[in-house]
Amino acid sequence: MLSIRQAARPVVLIDGGSGSGKTTLATALAPALGAQLVRLDDIYPGWDGLEAANEQVCEHVLSAKPRWRRWDWEEQAPAEWHDLDPARPLVIEGSGSLSRANRALATFGIWVELDEPTRKARALERDGELYAPFWDRWAAQERAFAARERPSERADLVLDDEDVAAIVNGLASLS
Repeated sequence: MLSIRQAARPVVLIDGGSGSGKTTLATALAPALGAQLVRLDDIYPGWDGLEAANEQVCEHVLSAKPRWRRWDWEEQAPAEWHDLDPARPLVIEGSGSLSRANRALATFGIWVELDEPTRKARALERDGELYAPFWDRWAAQERAFAARERPSERADLVLDDEDVAAIVNGLASLS
């Protein structure tokens, strides 16, 4: 974490499969860095939108004039744009965030590793029956992205569930 804080404007990508603990980690890390937090869950344009969100990160979130466009899940349509402060640190979390192109524009990449049965149980516990019919469809996109982009190999740090818990607890004790 020391190298993250030493950057002039830290930009951290946190990737991993659905239910791995990315959001938990990002929610603890962003305030510790004084960072803006962008969650790809707010950007994915529907259940087939992993690739489109990855592209939005590269084209808009990591640009000189950073911003992101929210996806309205109820209307199934693009919604308002959100501007980001280009001088403030940034944490971007979500499946599909740690691509080659995005990693080249970021300070630090984190991959959160957890087995699929545990991730699925967590995701379904978190999102209930809303997510259940889409799990296989979403997991296929995650697997295709991982095969092509190899995010765990692009990461500066690979964390497991115990690592995430230790970091989150450590950051909580600092506040």
